[in-house]
Amino acid sequence: MTADPMRLLPSRAPVVLIDAQGEPRPHETYALPSDDELVAAYAGLVAARRLNDQASVLVRQGRLAVYPSSHGQEACQVAAARVLADDDWLFPTYRDTAAIVARGVDPVQALTLLRGDWHCGYDPYEHRVAPQATPLATQLPHAVGVALAARMRGESTVVLALCGDGATSEGDFHEALNFAAVLRAPVVFFVQNNQYAISVPLARQTAAPSLAHKGVGYGVPGEQVDGNDVAALLAVLGAAVERARSGEGPQLVEAHTYRVAAHTNADDAARYRADDEVKAWLARDPIIRLESYLTRRGALTPEKISAATEQADRLAEAMREGLSRDEAANPADLFAHVYASPTPQLDEQARMVADELEREAEV
Repeated sequence: MTADPMRLLPSRAPVVLIDAQGEPRPHETYALPSDDELVAAYAGLVAARRLNDQASVLVRQGRLAVYPSSHGQEACQVAAARVLADDDWLFPTYRDTAAIVARGVDPVQALTLLRGDWHCGYDPYEHRVAPQATPLATQLPHAVGVALAARMRGESTVVLALCGDGATSEGDFHEALNFAAVLRAPVVFFVQNNQYAISVPLARQTAAPSLAHKGVGYGVPGEQVDGNDVAALLAVLGAAVERARSGEGPQLVEAHTYRVAAHTNADDAARYRADDEVKAWLARDPIIRLESYLTRRGALTPEKISAATEQADRLAEAMREGLSRDEAANPADLFAHVYASPTPQLDEQARMVADELEREAEV
């Protein structure tokens, strides 16, 4: 347990290293990442934005069933992937496709679940990325379990568990923090506070000074950070990951960001928020902010900007090509992965379906 309770408290204000105008903000605790790190992060931001926009187009074309866009939250997505080592694990939510792709998963595979298929589309063990979780916060106790198992095996693995502000109102969130703190599991809880749980604003969810303060009750150190400042995110999340890896137990990080797009394509955000609110957050765009900073320093040249754009265009092209192919459904898949050892009832149902398909083929 942390000896000094004051060490559990987050900063009084979210950590900022590059402000909305692209100006550096010195911080007493966190240092700016190197220019090379930030140029690489810039390319990641551009790719993530392109992924979000292309996926939204594919929904309108009927190639995806649904897409919860992280447009405006790309800094959180990119930083979450970049602070992890190869052997670490990422536990994403339904809105974290960009983080999954930034972790190295093929975008078509990452979008398979949102296409309406029965599986997550990628091998979680190959990429160390858990399946996307649609129910709020249910992945958090699982993340703690993976982190605890890794520690018991003597591994240096850290688990980064993503969730939104709405998830902090769920019981699984609180149970996971308590579970992790008592057993000192090496897990970082990363809350992307995008101000709304679908249509419910943050003020209707909590009276806490910040979501980062919620760790205090469980003995988990908290920190809050500007979620549109990728430099600050890399510094704060990176430090939290290393503390967890070094045996200091679980960490809680809250990123203050904004969901620019609607909750999903099935949502009408105009019913519960004003255009002026959205415009104010557009002025804090994470891509423009970082581009301004790096350009003034001479670290981001027109050639590097073009290279990042071209890379993002190739990503979008691969998405269009892969998701425009119609995949033939195999009805046998309905029964293939329900149980490790199929029950007699399941075998009977599978035989019935196979018989019906065989009779249809003979007609």
